[in-house]
Amino acid sequence: MDPEYYAPRTHEKMKDVLMNPEAKGPDIHYYMIRGGKERKNITLWQTGTVDHEYIKTYGHYHVGNLDETYWIIFGEGIALLQKRALDKKGQPLDDEIEDFKAIKVNAGDEIYMPAGYAHLLVNTGKTYFVTADNSPVEFLDSVSQGGNEASMPGHADYEAVKKMQGFAYYVIEKEGKPVLVKNPKYKKVPDVQLK
Repeated sequence: MDPEYYAPRTHEKMKDVLMNPEAKGPDIHYYMIRGGKERKNITLWQTGTVDHEYIKTYGHYHVGNLDETYWIIFGEGIALLQKRALDKKGQPLDDEIEDFKAIKVNAGDEIYMPAGYAHLLVNTGKTYFVTADNSPVEFLDSVSQGGNEASMPGHADYEAVKKMQGFAYYVIEKEGKPVLVKNPKYKKVPDVQLK
């Protein structure tokens, strides 16, 4: 594996999107290996929580009209998808969500991330959580599009998620089970149940 395709996501970076940014967590929350157009991307999550919030990916919207499919290889988790409302000029409103999905996933499942939806995955199991995905942008392409490393490729918009300190809901452990907790930074969020 070429080292430039390997991307660990550190606790320091994840503080941007945690429910409690001051809480202690593992040095690395998850590991990515970028495969690009010809090979799938592989992601592996640590187990555990950060002040009751399960380990998750950073989350992002795609730039342009890109969709993506994830295949769950090992473990169990929850996929979060959210779609922003639009203003009168058709521009997305970062703090208003018109659609939100929280879907439990297990090894063998496949989940489709439609264009226009931000997405992240959460490890709610007691083991590593491992996925493959077909994100269509090569690492070297992402550098030319403004990305500066494999962990923050140019085809993904992380800023809208960072601005809101994460998604519209956090997934936390309560009495041994995952529950959704609204992120108070959002003005408008649909009520959601875990599926």
